[in-house]
Amino acid sequence: MLDQGAAPPATEPTVPKSSGLSALIRRKPVERLVEEGGQGEGGSLRRSLSMWQLTMISIGATLGTGIFVVLGDAVPKAGPAVTLAFVIAGLTALFSALSYAELAGSIPVAGSSYSYAYATMGELVAWICGWCLVLEYGVSVAAVAVGWGEYLNELLDGTIGVTIPDVLSSAPGEGGIINLPGLIVVLLAMVFLLGGARESALVNTIMVFVKIAALVLFCTIGFMGFKSGNYADFMPLGMAGVSAAGASLFFSYIGFDAASTAGEEAKDPKRDLPRAIMLSLLIVTVLYVLVAAVAVGAWNWKDFEGSEASLAAIMNDVSGQAFWGTLLAAGAVISIASVVLTVLYGQTRVLFAMSRDGLVPKVFGKVSGKTGTPRVNTVIVSLFCGALASVIPLGKLVDATSIGTLFAFALVNIAVIVLRRTRPTMDRTFRVPLGWTFPILGFFFCVYNMFSLDSITWVVFGCWMAAGLVFYFLYGMRRSRLATDAEK
Repeated sequence: MLDQGAAPPATEPTVPKSSGLSALIRRKPVERLVEEGGQGEGGSLRRSLSMWQLTMISIGATLGTGIFVVLGDAVPKAGPAVTLAFVIAGLTALFSALSYAELAGSIPVAGSSYSYAYATMGELVAWICGWCLVLEYGVSVAAVAVGWGEYLNELLDGTIGVTIPDVLSSAPGEGGIINLPGLIVVLLAMVFLLGGARESALVNTIMVFVKIAALVLFCTIGFMGFKSGNYADFMPLGMAGVSAAGASLFFSYIGFDAASTAGEEAKDPKRDLPRAIMLSLLIVTVLYVLVAAVAVGAWNWKDFEGSEASLAAIMNDVSGQAFWGTLLAAGAVISIASVVLTVLYGQTRVLFAMSRDGLVPKVFGKVSGKTGTPRVNTVIVSLFCGALASVIPLGKLVDATSIGTLFAFALVNIAVIVLRRTRPTMDRTFRVPLGWTFPILGFFFCVYNMFSLDSITWVVFGCWMAAGLVFYFLYGMRRSRLATDAEK
Protein backbone atom coordinates (compact mmCIF):
# COMPACT_ATOMS: atom_id res chain seq x y z
CA MET A 1 0.00 0.00 0.00
CA LEU A 2 1.79 3.11 -1.19
CA ASP A 3 1.89 6.09 1.13
CA GLN A 4 1.05 9.14 -0.92
CA GLY A 5 1.86 12.65 0.08
CA ALA A 6 3.69 11.85 3.28
CA ALA A 7 5.50 14.74 4.92
CA PRO A 8 9.31 14.69 5.11
CA PRO A 9 10.57 12.91 8.19
CA ALA A 10 11.25 15.01 11.20
CA THR A 11 14.83 14.84 12.37
CA GLU A 12 15.30 12.91 15.59
CA PRO A 13 17.34 14.51 18.36
CA THR A 14 20.96 13.65 18.92
CA VAL A 15 21.40 10.77 21.34
CA PRO A 16 22.06 12.24 24.79
CA LYS A 17 24.71 11.04 27.17
CA SER A 18 23.22 8.13 29.10
CA SER A 19 24.20 5.79 31.88
CA GLY A 20 22.69 3.02 33.98
CA LEU A 21 19.26 1.83 32.95
CA SER A 22 18.79 4.73 30.53
CA ALA A 23 21.67 3.35 28.45
CA LEU A 24 19.63 0.22 27.74
CA ILE A 25 16.87 2.15 25.96
CA ARG A 26 19.00 4.57 23.96
CA ARG A 27 17.81 4.59 20.37
CA LYS A 28 19.77 5.13 17.17
CA PRO A 29 18.03 7.77 15.03
CA VAL A 30 16.69 6.55 11.68
CA GLU A 31 18.58 9.29 9.85
CA ARG A 32 21.86 8.12 11.36
CA LEU A 33 21.16 4.51 10.46
CA VAL A 34 20.55 5.46 6.84
CA GLU A 35 23.50 7.88 6.72
CA GLU A 36 25.91 5.19 7.89
CA GLY A 37 24.51 2.69 5.39
CA GLY A 38 27.16 0.75 3.50
CA GLN A 39 30.07 2.13 5.52
CA GLY A 40 32.46 -0.32 7.09
CA GLU A 41 36.02 -0.55 8.33
CA GLY A 42 38.32 0.03 5.35
CA GLY A 43 35.63 0.22 2.64
CA SER A 44 31.95 0.31 1.74
CA LEU A 45 29.36 -2.20 0.57
CA ARG A 46 28.38 -1.73 -3.09
CA ARG A 47 24.85 -1.01 -4.32
CA SER A 48 24.52 -3.53 -7.14
CA LEU A 49 21.32 -5.54 -6.52
CA SER A 50 18.10 -5.04 -8.50
CA MET A 51 14.54 -5.85 -7.37
CA TRP A 52 14.67 -9.12 -9.29
CA GLN A 53 17.94 -10.14 -7.61
CA LEU A 54 16.52 -9.22 -4.19
CA THR A 55 13.48 -11.40 -4.88
CA MET A 56 15.74 -14.28 -5.89
CA ILE A 57 17.76 -13.84 -2.67
CA SER A 58 14.55 -14.05 -0.65
CA ILE A 59 13.28 -17.10 -2.54
CA GLY A 60 16.72 -18.67 -2.46
CA ALA A 61 16.89 -18.34 1.32
CA THR A 62 13.33 -19.61 1.85
CA LEU A 63 12.61 -22.35 -0.66
CA GLY A 64 14.61 -25.43 0.17
CA THR A 65 15.07 -27.65 3.21
CA GLY A 66 11.59 -26.89 4.56
CA ILE A 67 9.97 -28.73 1.66
CA PHE A 68 12.76 -31.07 0.57
CA VAL A 69 13.63 -32.42 4.03
CA VAL A 70 11.46 -31.16 6.92
CA LEU A 71 8.18 -32.18 5.26
CA GLY A 72 8.89 -35.81 6.16
CA ASP A 73 9.11 -34.88 9.86
CA ALA A 74 5.98 -32.67 9.81
CA VAL A 75 3.53 -35.09 8.19
CA PRO A 76 3.49 -37.57 11.14
CA LYS A 77 2.59 -34.66 13.45
CA ALA A 78 -0.37 -33.35 11.42
CA GLY A 79 -1.37 -36.07 8.96
CA PRO A 80 -2.92 -34.83 5.69
CA ALA A 81 -3.59 -31.52 7.50
CA VAL A 82 0.10 -30.74 6.98
CA THR A 83 -1.15 -28.57 4.13
CA LEU A 84 -3.11 -26.56 6.71
CA ALA A 85 0.03 -26.39 8.85
CA PHE A 86 1.87 -24.83 5.91
CA VAL A 87 -0.94 -22.28 5.54
CA ILE A 88 -0.79 -21.40 9.27
CA ALA A 89 2.98 -21.01 9.11
CA GLY A 90 2.54 -18.96 5.92
CA LEU A 91 0.01 -16.65 7.57
CA THR A 92 2.38 -16.10 10.46
CA ALA A 93 5.06 -15.22 7.96
CA LEU A 94 2.68 -13.02 5.93
CA PHE A 95 1.75 -10.70 8.79
CA SER A 96 5.40 -10.36 9.72
CA ALA A 97 6.37 -9.92 6.06
CA LEU A 98 4.03 -6.93 5.80
CA SER A 99 5.79 -5.39 8.78
CA TYR A 100 9.18 -6.17 7.29
CA ALA A 101 8.11 -4.54 4.01
CA GLU A 102 7.11 -1.29 5.74
CA LEU A 103 10.30 -1.10 7.79
CA ALA A 104 12.57 -2.14 4.91
CA GLY A 105 11.15 0.69 2.81
CA SER A 106 11.55 3.16 5.68
CA ILE A 107 14.93 2.07 7.10
CA PRO A 108 16.84 0.46 4.19
CA VAL A 109 19.91 -0.79 6.04
CA ALA A 110 21.81 -4.06 6.39
CA GLY A 111 20.83 -5.04 9.91
CA SER A 112 17.27 -6.15 9.13
CA SER A 113 15.12 -6.47 12.28
CA TYR A 114 18.12 -5.69 14.49
CA SER A 115 18.38 -2.20 12.99
CA TYR A 116 14.61 -1.70 13.08
CA ALA A 117 14.59 -2.51 16.80
CA TYR A 118 17.53 -0.16 17.41
CA ALA A 119 15.60 2.73 15.88
CA THR A 120 12.36 2.03 17.74
CA MET A 121 12.84 0.12 21.00
CA GLY A 122 16.38 0.86 22.06
CA GLU A 123 19.76 -0.78 22.29
CA LEU A 124 19.00 -3.67 24.65
CA VAL A 125 16.01 -4.87 22.63
CA ALA A 126 18.06 -4.40 19.44
CA TRP A 127 20.83 -6.54 20.91
CA ILE A 128 18.36 -9.26 21.88
CA CYS A 129 16.90 -9.16 18.37
CA GLY A 130 20.34 -9.28 16.77
CA TRP A 131 21.33 -12.17 19.03
CA CYS A 132 18.19 -14.01 17.87
CA LEU A 133 19.17 -13.35 14.26
CA VAL A 134 22.60 -14.84 14.92
CA LEU A 135 20.78 -17.95 16.15
CA GLU A 136 18.29 -17.86 13.27
CA TYR A 137 20.74 -17.44 10.42
CA GLY A 138 23.72 -19.30 11.84
CA VAL A 139 21.85 -22.40 12.98
CA SER A 140 19.67 -22.31 9.86
CA VAL A 141 22.73 -22.52 7.63
CA ALA A 142 23.87 -25.56 9.57
CA ALA A 143 20.43 -27.21 9.44
CA VAL A 144 20.12 -26.68 5.71
CA ALA A 145 23.63 -28.01 5.15
CA VAL A 146 22.70 -31.23 7.01
CA GLY A 147 19.70 -31.67 4.70
CA TRP A 148 21.92 -31.09 1.68
CA GLY A 149 24.06 -34.07 2.64
CA GLU A 150 21.03 -36.38 2.66
CA TYR A 151 20.13 -35.50 -0.93
CA LEU A 152 23.76 -35.68 -2.05
CA ASN A 153 23.82 -39.33 -0.95
CA GLU A 154 20.60 -40.01 -2.89
CA LEU A 155 22.14 -38.44 -5.98
CA LEU A 156 25.35 -40.43 -5.67
CA ASP A 157 23.43 -43.66 -5.12
CA GLY A 158 21.25 -43.06 -8.17
CA THR A 159 24.12 -42.12 -10.49
CA ILE A 160 27.21 -44.11 -9.56
CA GLY A 161 25.76 -46.55 -7.05
CA VAL A 162 27.81 -45.46 -4.05
CA THR A 163 27.11 -43.28 -1.02
CA ILE A 164 29.24 -41.46 1.50
CA PRO A 165 29.60 -43.76 4.55
CA ASP A 166 27.52 -42.87 7.61
CA VAL A 167 30.66 -42.30 9.60
CA LEU A 168 31.47 -39.33 7.31
CA SER A 169 27.94 -38.13 6.51
CA SER A 170 26.17 -38.24 9.88
CA ALA A 171 26.52 -36.26 13.08
CA PRO A 172 27.82 -37.86 16.29
CA GLY A 173 24.91 -39.63 17.95
CA GLU A 174 23.43 -40.58 14.57
CA GLY A 175 26.02 -43.20 13.68
CA GLY A 176 28.75 -40.91 12.42
CA ILE A 177 31.80 -38.94 13.43
CA ILE A 178 31.34 -35.90 11.20
CA ASN A 179 28.86 -34.70 8.57
CA LEU A 180 31.43 -33.95 5.89
CA PRO A 181 28.94 -32.95 3.12
CA GLY A 182 27.38 -30.36 5.45
CA LEU A 183 30.78 -28.79 6.04
CA ILE A 184 31.68 -28.85 2.34
CA VAL A 185 28.54 -27.03 1.14
CA VAL A 186 29.05 -24.23 3.67
CA LEU A 187 32.64 -23.77 2.51
CA LEU A 188 31.52 -23.68 -1.13
CA ALA A 189 28.98 -20.96 -0.29
CA MET A 190 31.75 -19.03 1.46
CA VAL A 191 33.84 -19.05 -1.71
CA PHE A 192 30.97 -17.56 -3.76
CA LEU A 193 30.24 -14.88 -1.16
CA LEU A 194 33.86 -13.80 -1.06
CA GLY A 195 33.64 -13.05 -4.78
CA GLY A 196 31.11 -10.22 -4.24
CA ALA A 197 27.38 -9.66 -3.72
CA ARG A 198 26.55 -9.23 -7.40
CA GLU A 199 28.39 -12.38 -8.43
CA SER A 200 26.88 -14.53 -5.69
CA ALA A 201 23.41 -13.12 -6.53
CA LEU A 202 23.83 -14.33 -10.14
CA VAL A 203 24.76 -17.82 -8.98
CA ASN A 204 21.79 -17.84 -6.62
CA THR A 205 19.35 -16.79 -9.38
CA ILE A 206 20.40 -19.77 -11.50
CA MET A 207 19.95 -22.14 -8.56
CA VAL A 208 16.51 -20.71 -7.74
CA PHE A 209 15.27 -21.52 -11.25
CA VAL A 210 16.60 -25.06 -10.85
CA LYS A 211 14.78 -25.59 -7.55
CA ILE A 212 11.46 -24.28 -8.89
CA ALA A 213 11.79 -26.59 -11.91
CA ALA A 214 12.52 -29.53 -9.57
CA LEU A 215 9.38 -28.89 -7.50
CA VAL A 216 7.20 -28.50 -10.58
CA LEU A 217 8.58 -31.83 -11.83
CA PHE A 218 7.70 -33.47 -8.50
CA CYS A 219 4.12 -32.16 -8.64
CA THR A 220 3.71 -33.37 -12.22
CA ILE A 221 4.87 -36.93 -11.53
CA GLY A 222 3.54 -37.15 -7.97
CA PHE A 223 0.05 -36.22 -9.12
CA MET A 224 -0.05 -39.39 -11.23
CA GLY A 225 0.01 -41.42 -8.00
CA PHE A 226 -2.52 -39.22 -6.20
CA LYS A 227 -5.07 -41.20 -4.10
CA SER A 228 -8.01 -39.24 -2.76
CA GLY A 229 -8.46 -41.85 0.00
CA ASN A 230 -5.28 -40.53 1.62
CA TYR A 231 -7.32 -37.47 2.62
CA ALA A 232 -10.25 -39.43 4.12
CA ASP A 233 -9.16 -38.59 7.67
CA PHE A 234 -7.88 -35.06 7.15
CA MET A 235 -6.94 -34.13 10.74
CA PRO A 236 -6.28 -37.43 12.58
CA LEU A 237 -4.20 -35.84 15.34
CA GLY A 238 -6.39 -32.82 15.91
CA MET A 239 -5.54 -29.14 15.91
CA ALA A 240 -2.73 -29.76 18.41
CA GLY A 241 -0.93 -31.82 15.78
CA VAL A 242 -1.44 -29.13 13.16
CA SER A 243 -0.08 -26.49 15.55
CA ALA A 244 2.98 -28.57 16.38
CA ALA A 245 3.68 -29.16 12.69
CA GLY A 246 3.07 -25.49 11.86
CA ALA A 247 5.58 -24.36 14.48
CA SER A 248 8.25 -26.65 13.02
CA LEU A 249 7.34 -25.75 9.45
CA PHE A 250 7.81 -22.07 10.21
CA PHE A 251 11.46 -22.98 9.68
CA SER A 252 10.48 -23.23 6.00
CA TYR A 253 9.64 -19.52 5.83
CA ILE A 254 12.50 -17.92 7.68
CA GLY A 255 14.39 -16.87 4.58
CA PHE A 256 12.06 -14.16 3.24
CA ASP A 257 13.66 -11.59 5.54
CA ALA A 258 17.06 -12.22 3.91
CA ALA A 259 16.22 -9.56 1.32
CA SER A 260 16.00 -6.96 4.09
CA THR A 261 19.62 -7.68 5.07
CA ALA A 262 20.62 -6.45 1.59
CA GLY A 263 19.33 -2.93 2.27
CA GLU A 264 22.77 -1.39 1.80
CA GLU A 265 23.54 -3.27 -1.41
CA ALA A 266 20.22 -2.69 -3.21
CA LYS A 267 20.13 -0.12 -6.02
CA ASP A 268 16.76 1.31 -4.93
CA PRO A 269 16.03 -0.20 -1.51
CA LYS A 270 13.02 1.95 -0.58
CA ARG A 271 11.12 0.83 -3.67
CA ASP A 272 12.52 -2.66 -4.28
CA LEU A 273 12.79 -4.22 -0.81
CA PRO A 274 9.04 -4.21 0.01
CA ARG A 275 8.21 -5.61 -3.44
CA ALA A 276 10.85 -8.34 -3.21
CA ILE A 277 9.71 -9.47 0.25
CA MET A 278 6.02 -9.76 -0.67
CA LEU A 279 6.56 -11.34 -4.10
CA SER A 280 8.93 -13.99 -2.75
CA LEU A 281 6.58 -14.96 0.07
CA LEU A 282 3.68 -15.39 -2.36
CA ILE A 283 5.67 -17.62 -4.71
CA VAL A 284 7.08 -19.76 -1.88
CA THR A 285 3.74 -20.28 -0.10
CA VAL A 286 1.98 -21.44 -3.28
CA LEU A 287 4.77 -23.93 -4.01
CA TYR A 288 4.87 -25.26 -0.45
CA VAL A 289 1.15 -25.93 -0.21
CA LEU A 290 1.03 -27.50 -3.68
CA VAL A 291 3.99 -29.83 -3.06
CA ALA A 292 2.70 -30.87 0.38
CA ALA A 293 -0.76 -31.63 -1.04
CA VAL A 294 0.69 -33.81 -3.81
CA ALA A 295 3.11 -35.60 -1.43
CA VAL A 296 0.36 -36.64 1.01
CA GLY A 297 -1.92 -37.56 -1.89
CA ALA A 298 0.74 -39.87 -3.27
CA TRP A 299 1.75 -41.44 0.08
CA ASN A 300 -0.51 -42.26 3.02
CA TRP A 301 0.50 -40.03 5.90
CA LYS A 302 1.17 -43.04 8.15
CA ASP A 303 3.87 -44.20 5.75
CA PHE A 304 5.91 -41.09 6.53
CA GLU A 305 6.55 -42.22 10.10
CA GLY A 306 10.05 -43.63 10.44
CA SER A 307 10.58 -43.87 6.67
CA GLU A 308 12.91 -42.15 4.26
CA ALA A 309 10.04 -39.96 3.05
CA SER A 310 11.96 -37.53 0.90
CA LEU A 311 10.41 -36.15 -2.28
CA ALA A 312 12.85 -38.23 -4.33
CA ALA A 313 11.68 -41.43 -2.58
CA ILE A 314 8.05 -40.54 -3.28
CA MET A 315 8.84 -39.94 -6.96
CA ASN A 316 10.62 -43.28 -7.22
CA ASP A 317 7.65 -45.07 -5.67
CA VAL A 318 5.05 -43.36 -7.88
CA SER A 319 6.92 -43.65 -11.17
CA GLY A 320 8.51 -47.03 -10.54
CA GLN A 321 11.70 -45.66 -12.07
CA ALA A 322 14.75 -44.52 -10.13
CA PHE A 323 15.61 -41.98 -12.85
CA TRP A 324 13.03 -39.41 -11.73
CA GLY A 325 14.02 -39.61 -8.09
CA THR A 326 17.67 -39.20 -9.06
CA LEU A 327 16.81 -36.17 -11.19
CA LEU A 328 14.90 -34.60 -8.30
CA ALA A 329 17.79 -35.34 -5.95
CA ALA A 330 20.09 -33.46 -8.34
CA GLY A 331 17.69 -30.52 -8.28
CA ALA A 332 17.55 -30.68 -4.48
CA VAL A 333 21.34 -30.66 -4.17
CA ILE A 334 21.48 -27.45 -6.19
CA SER A 335 18.38 -26.00 -4.53
CA ILE A 336 19.44 -26.51 -0.95
CA ALA A 337 22.89 -25.15 -1.74
CA SER A 338 21.24 -21.85 -2.69
CA VAL A 339 19.61 -21.68 0.75
CA VAL A 340 23.01 -22.10 2.39
CA LEU A 341 24.41 -19.34 0.16
CA THR A 342 21.69 -16.76 0.79
CA VAL A 343 21.16 -17.42 4.51
CA LEU A 344 24.91 -17.27 5.08
CA TYR A 345 24.84 -13.93 3.24
CA GLY A 346 22.15 -12.64 5.62
CA GLN A 347 24.12 -13.72 8.68
CA THR A 348 27.24 -11.84 7.61
CA ARG A 349 25.28 -8.62 6.92
CA VAL A 350 23.55 -8.66 10.31
CA LEU A 351 26.90 -9.05 12.07
CA PHE A 352 28.30 -6.31 9.83
CA ALA A 353 25.63 -3.89 11.10
CA MET A 354 26.14 -4.93 14.73
CA SER A 355 29.88 -4.46 14.40
CA ARG A 356 29.45 -0.97 12.96
CA ASP A 357 27.41 -0.10 16.04
CA GLY A 358 30.16 -1.41 18.30
CA LEU A 359 28.11 -4.25 19.80
CA VAL A 360 30.34 -7.02 18.40
CA PRO A 361 34.07 -6.88 17.57
CA LYS A 362 35.22 -4.59 14.74
CA VAL A 363 36.57 -7.50 12.71
CA PHE A 364 33.00 -8.28 11.57
CA GLY A 365 32.69 -4.79 10.05
CA LYS A 366 35.84 -4.76 7.91
CA VAL A 367 35.07 -4.47 4.19
CA SER A 368 37.40 -5.46 1.36
CA GLY A 369 38.10 -2.52 -0.94
CA LYS A 370 38.52 -4.97 -3.83
CA THR A 371 35.27 -6.94 -3.62
CA GLY A 372 33.11 -4.68 -1.42
CA THR A 373 32.34 -7.60 0.93
CA PRO A 374 33.06 -8.20 4.65
CA ARG A 375 35.62 -10.89 3.92
CA VAL A 376 36.92 -11.73 7.41
CA ASN A 377 33.34 -11.73 8.69
CA THR A 378 32.35 -14.17 5.95
CA VAL A 379 35.20 -16.56 6.73
CA ILE A 380 34.54 -16.58 10.50
CA VAL A 381 30.80 -17.10 10.11
CA SER A 382 31.28 -19.83 7.49
CA LEU A 383 33.71 -21.79 9.64
CA PHE A 384 31.38 -21.55 12.64
CA CYS A 385 28.30 -22.66 10.67
CA GLY A 386 30.27 -25.40 8.96
CA ALA A 387 31.36 -26.73 12.35
CA LEU A 388 27.74 -26.79 13.55
CA ALA A 389 26.59 -28.59 10.40
CA SER A 390 29.25 -31.23 10.83
CA VAL A 391 28.37 -32.29 14.38
CA ILE A 392 24.70 -31.43 15.26
CA PRO A 393 21.64 -33.45 14.05
CA LEU A 394 19.07 -31.75 11.79
CA GLY A 395 16.02 -31.99 14.09
CA LYS A 396 17.70 -30.13 16.96
CA LEU A 397 18.78 -27.37 14.61
CA VAL A 398 15.35 -26.86 13.03
CA ASP A 399 13.45 -26.12 16.24
CA ALA A 400 16.24 -23.88 17.61
CA THR A 401 16.09 -21.88 14.38
CA SER A 402 12.30 -21.57 14.51
CA ILE A 403 12.13 -20.14 18.03
CA GLY A 404 14.84 -17.53 17.35
CA THR A 405 13.08 -16.48 14.14
CA LEU A 406 9.65 -16.23 15.74
CA PHE A 407 11.02 -14.04 18.53
CA ALA A 408 12.74 -11.68 16.06
CA PHE A 409 9.60 -11.50 13.89
CA ALA A 410 7.47 -10.65 16.94
CA LEU A 411 9.76 -7.71 17.66
CA VAL A 412 9.48 -6.49 14.06
CA ASN A 413 5.69 -6.32 14.38
CA ILE A 414 6.06 -4.27 17.56
CA ALA A 415 8.62 -2.01 15.84
CA VAL A 416 6.06 -1.04 13.17
CA ILE A 417 3.60 0.10 15.84
CA VAL A 418 6.26 2.03 17.77
CA LEU A 419 7.56 3.79 14.65
CA ARG A 420 4.00 4.70 13.62
CA ARG A 421 3.56 6.42 17.02
CA THR A 422 6.96 8.09 17.29
CA ARG A 423 7.44 9.06 13.62
CA PRO A 424 3.93 9.40 12.14
CA THR A 425 5.05 11.78 9.35
CA MET A 426 8.03 9.71 8.27
CA ASP A 427 8.26 8.93 4.55
CA ARG A 428 7.13 5.34 3.94
CA THR A 429 7.17 3.76 0.50
CA PHE A 430 4.93 0.96 1.80
CA ARG A 431 2.44 0.89 4.68
CA VAL A 432 0.89 -2.16 6.29
CA PRO A 433 -2.87 -1.83 5.57
CA LEU A 434 -5.57 -1.58 8.27
CA GLY A 435 -3.48 0.34 10.77
CA TRP A 436 -2.17 -1.78 13.64
CA THR A 437 -4.35 -4.80 12.89
CA PHE A 438 -1.86 -6.88 10.92
CA PRO A 439 1.19 -6.12 13.12
CA ILE A 440 -0.82 -7.13 16.20
CA LEU A 441 -1.98 -10.33 14.47
CA GLY A 442 1.58 -11.02 13.37
CA PHE A 443 2.83 -10.63 16.94
CA PHE A 444 0.24 -13.02 18.39
CA PHE A 445 0.76 -15.60 15.60
CA CYS A 446 4.49 -15.59 16.41
CA VAL A 447 3.86 -16.03 20.14
CA TYR A 448 1.32 -18.82 19.45
CA ASN A 449 3.82 -20.72 17.32
CA MET A 450 6.59 -20.24 19.87
CA PHE A 451 4.51 -21.88 22.58
CA SER A 452 3.76 -24.80 20.25
CA LEU A 453 7.44 -25.79 20.33
CA ASP A 454 8.61 -28.39 22.85
CA SER A 455 10.13 -27.56 26.24
CA ILE A 456 13.70 -28.54 25.35
CA THR A 457 13.67 -25.93 22.59
CA TRP A 458 12.73 -23.30 25.18
CA VAL A 459 15.57 -24.45 27.42
CA VAL A 460 18.07 -24.08 24.57
CA PHE A 461 16.61 -20.67 23.71
CA GLY A 462 16.82 -19.52 27.33
CA CYS A 463 20.47 -20.56 27.57
CA TRP A 464 21.23 -18.76 24.30
CA MET A 465 19.52 -15.58 25.53
CA ALA A 466 21.38 -15.74 28.86
CA ALA A 467 24.71 -16.06 27.07
CA GLY A 468 23.78 -13.11 24.85
CA LEU A 469 22.88 -10.88 27.79
CA VAL A 470 26.17 -11.72 29.53
CA PHE A 471 28.07 -10.77 26.35
CA TYR A 472 26.12 -7.51 26.01
CA PHE A 473 26.64 -6.33 29.58
CA LEU A 474 30.33 -7.28 29.61
CA TYR A 475 31.18 -6.05 26.10
CA GLY A 476 28.52 -4.43 23.93
CA MET A 477 26.98 -1.93 26.38
CA ARG A 478 30.28 -0.18 27.06
CA ARG A 479 31.68 -0.39 23.52
CA SER A 480 28.49 0.71 21.76
CA ARG A 481 29.10 3.66 19.42
CA LEU A 482 26.18 5.46 20.97
CA ALA A 483 27.89 5.15 24.36
CA THR A 484 31.33 6.21 23.15
CA ASP A 485 29.93 9.13 21.10
CA ALA A 486 27.97 10.38 24.12
CA GLU A 487 31.14 10.43 26.22
CA LYS A 488 33.01 12.66 23.77
